[in-house]
Amino acid sequence: MNSFRLLLSLLLSFCVAPAAFAQAYPTKPIKLIVGYSPGGAVDIIARTIGQKLSASLGQPVLVDNKPGAGTNIAVRSLIDSPADGYTLMMTANAISANASLYQPPPFDPDRDVAPVSLVGKVPVVIATTATSPYSSLSKLISAAKSAPGTINYATPGNGSTPHLAVELFARAAGVSLTHIPYRGGAPAIVDVIGGQVPLVAVNALEALPHHNSGKLHVIAAMSTSRSSILPGVPTIAESGYAGFEASVWYGLIAPAATPKAIIVKLHAEVQKALASAEVKERMNSVGGEVLPTTAEKFGELIHSERVRYEKLIREANLKPS
Repeated sequence: MNSFRLLLSLLLSFCVAPAAFAQAYPTKPIKLIVGYSPGGAVDIIARTIGQKLSASLGQPVLVDNKPGAGTNIAVRSLIDSPADGYTLMMTANAISANASLYQPPPFDPDRDVAPVSLVGKVPVVIATTATSPYSSLSKLISAAKSAPGTINYATPGNGSTPHLAVELFARAAGVSLTHIPYRGGAPAIVDVIGGQVPLVAVNALEALPHHNSGKLHVIAAMSTSRSSILPGVPTIAESGYAGFEASVWYGLIAPAATPKAIIVKLHAEVQKALASAEVKERMNSVGGEVLPTTAEKFGELIHSERVRYEKLIREANLKPS
């Protein structure tokens, strides 16, 4: 009987401990890793969500920018951190693409990280200058078909989401465009405005101020519906490619072994943040939208995007910068 009581006591303690742990969590500051430099879209969104989490959890959420190697440095830092809920990462599409883009694979997103919550998405856009002959998507496609491989387009880098998005679109449209990779969206935009490259593909946040100033002319948004900040810009789907979408999505992840109770608590807090008018307005101001969903659905997105990018990277023989 004593043995039975001891066993029962142990079982109860295992059941209660995780719940108690999550109830107490957090008791110290949380580090939120960002694999990009300060000031970019992911950084802005991370700081917006971090401020809301800090207020609701009662502990500082400190953004730690670790740019480099296409976010692989940041992901490795996350994976190597204690799985205790005190190190998180605001990730984007690269978490899905890099497992195929880099060889040998630097990590396995299905095995090495735990999805916490999808946060939102911002469409990729294609832009040119106001005086460009490619003033519409139809004109660009017509020119590309008549002279395959002669039209260059700039992106933030090899394997970046805009690069993969244009490659997917070019295959759907049956055209060949020549990729010119840059180290970031800002220098790519500068060269397009300066006339060195005719086209640029970036996220809507980076293109918006230049579009508003007249220095850039956005000819297409790779979203399912028109952007609230670019209402006059047609989508790829409207231009004859129904169902085509390519957006930069953002989400919170943790080391794989993070206790389930902490993941559940963090997910709930992120959902509260996404429901706030402040976060919705901030996302709308950068051309995006919030996407409340379950942690499981976010995990499915990471996996399905990995499969899609793996096929493209293999067939197009894409390499990192």
